[in-house]
Amino acid sequence: MLYTRDLLEANEERNLASYAIHSAQSKGRQFPDSEPDYRTVFQRDRDRILHTTAFRRLEYKTQVFINYEGDYYRTRLTHTLEVTQIGRTIARALGANEDLIETICLAHDLGHPPFGHSGEMILSRLMKDYGGFDHNKQSLRIVTFLENRYPDFPGLNLSWEVLEGIVKHETEYDIADAREFNPELRGHLEAQIANVADELAYTAHDLDDGLRSGMITPAMLSGMELWEILTDLIGWRGGELDEKNRHRIIRKLIGIQVTDQVKSTDLRLRENSIRSAEDVQRLPYNIVGFSDEMRQRNRELKDFLYTKLYRHYRVVRMAVKAERTLSEIFNAYLNDPNTLPPHVQVLVAERGLERTICDYLAGMTDRYAVEEHQKLFDPLVLP
Repeated sequence: MLYTRDLLEANEERNLASYAIHSAQSKGRQFPDSEPDYRTVFQRDRDRILHTTAFRRLEYKTQVFINYEGDYYRTRLTHTLEVTQIGRTIARALGANEDLIETICLAHDLGHPPFGHSGEMILSRLMKDYGGFDHNKQSLRIVTFLENRYPDFPGLNLSWEVLEGIVKHETEYDIADAREFNPELRGHLEAQIANVADELAYTAHDLDDGLRSGMITPAMLSGMELWEILTDLIGWRGGELDEKNRHRIIRKLIGIQVTDQVKSTDLRLRENSIRSAEDVQRLPYNIVGFSDEMRQRNRELKDFLYTKLYRHYRVVRMAVKAERTLSEIFNAYLNDPNTLPPHVQVLVAERGLERTICDYLAGMTDRYAVEEHQKLFDPLVLP
């Protein structure tokens, strides 16, 4: 028996919740594009994202720890994969469209520049007089314009629902600008799940990486409500936190937060008598989220990570280096565009010099940016 697209869509109609986005109901793509025989519209979108250059570059872009600090720390790619796994888990429990959530999660950080959030703040400052920079908008720019793979249209020609999910990606550190995607409506359920999966993933794995690095110690976490719950759950009574128990704690952290998200969201869906995707989007608040109790516990953990990890002197030193590296590269290109590689120079007439430089810098990996800086400023390094 062949599982054709029609059969896959029929399975969605039978198995997904009424408030989920169904593939057969997609608003379609901007440009005419025949659909495959054995994949739904969102499955095709997922595959197109996986094959982009921008996706591959995520392997060498910073999450918190720069790539060369160690092979075991998260990168922007492993973060993306963890977000995707958590998103699919929540989607499955709520009857949402897993393929759509997976696609949004895989695309949500494509626009991140090198050196993590430090890199984004630097590019935003450098571009403040030239249209600004935001990694959400850059992700959309990549999939609609910069990825040049098809003869009949720019970008990837993704479906409306995936683009809307990318545009309405929001976390505590990311604010959406959805003026061209029904700004009066909230993100659909799948977009909201992708958002909470992102926050849940980075909180858990930043704690894990912080503990592994030694920048965070168990003693520093003592007394924190969520930490005490986690250590009680695994029966750890203090002393040295070995690798196995650290893994157990992080698994429990993800598990109890996913469970809370699912149960709390299900309760709100029922309390609001949600029957359709539009019902979700017309609510005055996001329906996907923690219970009040878990939100407070999570807030305490995030505040701790901000002060003890993200503002740790080693992380701050790396941010200072990142600012110098990206700023000096940007200004070198701006002062003499002939220092740009020829394949980039030809784009200036179409995009403008500043935006061309920004696109080029945003696409760099950490390693490439460091090497480019050396080529521009170190006389002993060949250009």
